[in-house]
Amino acid sequence: MENQKTYSYDEAFQTSLKYFDGDELAARVWVSKYAMKDSFGNIFEVSPTDMHHRIAKEIARIESKYANPMNEQEVFGLLDHFRYIIPAGSPMTGIGNDHQVASLSNCFVIGIEGDADSYGAIMRLDEEQVQLMKRRGGVGHDLSQIRPKGSPVNNSALTSTGLVPFMERYSNSTREVAQDGRRGALMLSVSIKHPDSEAFIDAKMTEGKVTGANVSVKIDDAFMQAAIDGKPYTQQFPIDSADPQVKKEISAKALWQKIVHNAWKSAEPGILFWDTIIRESIPDCYADLGFRTVSTNPCGEIPLCPYDSCRLLSVNLYSYVRNPFTPEASFDFDLFKEHVAKAQRIMDDIIDLELEKIDLIMDKIKHDPQTDDIKHAEYHLWEKIKDKSSQGRRTGLGITAEGDMIAAMGLTYGTQEATDFSVSVHRTLALAAYRSSVDMARERGAFKVFDAKREAANPFLLRIKEADPSLYDDIMTYGRRNIACLTIAPTGTTSLMTQTTSGIEPVFMPVYKRRRKVNPNDADVHVDFTDEVGDSYEEYIVYHKKFLTWMEVNGIDTSKRYTQDEIDELVARSPYHKATANDVDWLMKVRMQGAIQKWVDHSISVTVNLPNDVSEELVGKLYVEAWRSGCKGCTIYRDGSRSGVMISASKKDKKKNAAQKEKVSTDRIPVMAVTETRPKELDCDVVRFQNNKEKWVAFVGLLDGYPYEIFTGLQDDEEGIALPKTVTKGRIIKQTNPDGTKRYDFQFENKRGYKTTVEGLSEKFNPEYWNYAKLISGVLRYRMPIDHVIKLVSSLQLKDQSINTWKNGVERALKKYMVDGTAAKGLVCPSCGQETLVYQEGCLICKNCGASRCG
Repeated sequence: MENQKTYSYDEAFQTSLKYFDGDELAARVWVSKYAMKDSFGNIFEVSPTDMHHRIAKEIARIESKYANPMNEQEVFGLLDHFRYIIPAGSPMTGIGNDHQVASLSNCFVIGIEGDADSYGAIMRLDEEQVQLMKRRGGVGHDLSQIRPKGSPVNNSALTSTGLVPFMERYSNSTREVAQDGRRGALMLSVSIKHPDSEAFIDAKMTEGKVTGANVSVKIDDAFMQAAIDGKPYTQQFPIDSADPQVKKEISAKALWQKIVHNAWKSAEPGILFWDTIIRESIPDCYADLGFRTVSTNPCGEIPLCPYDSCRLLSVNLYSYVRNPFTPEASFDFDLFKEHVAKAQRIMDDIIDLELEKIDLIMDKIKHDPQTDDIKHAEYHLWEKIKDKSSQGRRTGLGITAEGDMIAAMGLTYGTQEATDFSVSVHRTLALAAYRSSVDMARERGAFKVFDAKREAANPFLLRIKEADPSLYDDIMTYGRRNIACLTIAPTGTTSLMTQTTSGIEPVFMPVYKRRRKVNPNDADVHVDFTDEVGDSYEEYIVYHKKFLTWMEVNGIDTSKRYTQDEIDELVARSPYHKATANDVDWLMKVRMQGAIQKWVDHSISVTVNLPNDVSEELVGKLYVEAWRSGCKGCTIYRDGSRSGVMISASKKDKKKNAAQKEKVSTDRIPVMAVTETRPKELDCDVVRFQNNKEKWVAFVGLLDGYPYEIFTGLQDDEEGIALPKTVTKGRIIKQTNPDGTKRYDFQFENKRGYKTTVEGLSEKFNPEYWNYAKLISGVLRYRMPIDHVIKLVSSLQLKDQSINTWKNGVERALKKYMVDGTAAKGLVCPSCGQETLVYQEGCLICKNCGASRCG
């Protein structure tokens, strides 16, 4: 590995830019997130072609161990240019990457066998959550086993604090570890039957609380029916006990209205229709063998038992449309079935690769310098995960580009015709994937705990029996290779590289509306999909490629200028017309989800996006319809509903925050006067952070509380930057040396009030850093808005890797000064793929799905 060729960021970006036909966003996403790197940031791949060869080589290596193997070129052909089969982020990053020790699984659920209502169990879950997140895993766990508030305890506290403090504990752990390039997110769930479920539901309504977790409530059929009928409902603890310690009767309707109100106001909690999940779950046929589903992963598409995990892969539906956007459009079902079968084989191969990765993780833990009593919990965690992965061989095969497929077929999303067609595609996918799993069971062996009698009456398998009796018979005879196979996950940033929409959510916004928004007085609109149009450039590129394709297929000139009336006429002819989030019949959307869900053995991650002015009553109707339609879960997002819960404030600052929110609505920091002559002394913040295991420090000079200059670099005790850890503020003083040159000193006061001065601050760091810092400080002094300064720093093309690391440090230091709630324009959420990120306490938080990322 030492002799592998490395590439600079610019080399990889320029080559990838050609690969993506000039799409800068796709190129930057690939280089930043998916190109093979080591822990020091060295880049070993110059374009996605290298990555796909790397993955194909590893898949072919595993295939060669079994009968009828696919070869490397065959696998590469399926992956090339993200056309047909697209691994999710963790497999794409980790397969064949020997430079980093990380899991290939996207999703994990953890839990304690037996009684989990103790501090020991709570702390163990906290540690296991952290250990998985540091390996890039998203984690879910359930809090239903923690006793409700006020219950007696056998310690000095006398009574239990209930669920909410532990929600905050787990949320804080996520914010601590799942940042700085990692993508670990958290799902916390609780049963509606738990006496503290109302407090759980309300927890995120408190400003700034539980910002590091998504929360979902597990609702059973009895509660839903009681809420609809206006009848009482009994909560208890333990929730499954025949002789509960705590029992109380509540108004189901009142609690349901609370859930609906909170979802309308803040898009949380998400709802998991738990009886539907358990009733449909094939793994729960083996509940007594350790496969009892207890929670879901952070996006909700993989319900899991404790210590099971899942890897994700998507099939690009748009690529199977022949003659797209024309009257002759058709779907190539034969090729689709062939590729789905191969995709399921690839998924099973990835399980073998994951088991190899787990062995490497366990070997690393063995050789870590800590003592065995420290390492035991982490090592045992991976033992449990390996055991579950090898027993069930669970996979997460899904789709992307459903909205584009529907449009390319000339159908209108949300109509019954489009729904019926989509269901036929998903039925085909399910039958082809399960046939492939049966064929692999013949060749490779069934998953270890397979028992035909346990599964015979499962509703999902009975649907397969009705659609394909011979497939059902073969399952009962030969078993399957995989305990469960299918899901629909949000494809996030991978959808940027395929230039399609993700999941089953059509997010196309007509080009003329975006242009009109930027310049509403421009009646002569130029339909040009490569022009930058203000803050909507990235959305332009991602969401309008297919509209451009439609124009070209239909012989419409994309280079001329059109009047507004002409553009209105074009958009009305487009297959995406009436298919935006605000145009779709929302009841039809959840019915479509329910119809598709019948052919997905795990779950579907989808958000129903609503305009800001919808009523709470409509939100309630959509949830009820989702339950009745057979959905396993539902999340509803009303435009702008997350912004109110993202801002942390004390009660005495309410008026101040209200004024701040008014400013934030314009996404701008207030205009401030330029002070060209630097004052002799400036207040200073000291910001410490780590980059690639190195300790860094930034000194940010402030004028009127706003950054005016910055010094930053590696901390170096030998050179005199030996500050007590308690020092977070001080002063930067400009001094004149005897020879007339200038220098900058840092001065702070210790706890006893004595002043200490670090002289020559500007000389303490690398001269090249200092030159760039002077450039950035010059921009700050002229009061460029902080978000623009951060973009400027981010866009610097620096060849030396250490300078790039320094650049990242500057970004991190400056993010601290972003006004909470400011939109991060041009950035997309790595979890849900939406451009809905806002700054909060220096971190990025998604208003759509709640994911958070610092650094």
